[in-house]
Amino acid sequence: MSRVLRWMDKANISENAAILDIGTGNGAFLVELVKHGYRNVMGIDYSPASVELAKNILQAEDLTDVTVKEVDFLNCQGELKGFDVCIDKGTFDAISLNPDNTKEVKKLYVHALKDALKDQGLFAVTSCNWTKEQLLDRFSEGFEFVQELPTPSFQFGGKTGNSVTALIFKRVC
Repeated sequence: MSRVLRWMDKANISENAAILDIGTGNGAFLVELVKHGYRNVMGIDYSPASVELAKNILQAEDLTDVTVKEVDFLNCQGELKGFDVCIDKGTFDAISLNPDNTKEVKKLYVHALKDALKDQGLFAVTSCNWTKEQLLDRFSEGFEFVQELPTPSFQFGGKTGNSVTALIFKRVC
């Protein structure tokens, strides 16, 4: 969360930017976004239990103006539109590791993401399953690579690698 928030600060993302947290889970990132001054945030999750938990956490934090919806991102039928920033902290990982029709669900994800973002909108993806090169390939159609966020590295067998990849993309026509 903190690496994405640092990037948002450095990128001068407006406090009024429409921000979508894809796979919000318990809503903890929504709380952090609001604490950082962002006012137009929404979280989605396909799990009714996660949505309920997120709503309870937001209510406990007295953040009743934050929207959390139960939405299947792959089948949202254009319901999500007009976002300046979309953030994914593991949902793409979970979706793309589903053994059923993997290629198709990855395409559905990219299509839903394009629909949700405004032109020139930004997408921050954090993955512990895919390398930078694999993510660059997956998001090559309709997106332009902006930057890689720093993540912890390790050495093994004389090679240096990362256990997590965090990339920023921009939606282009």
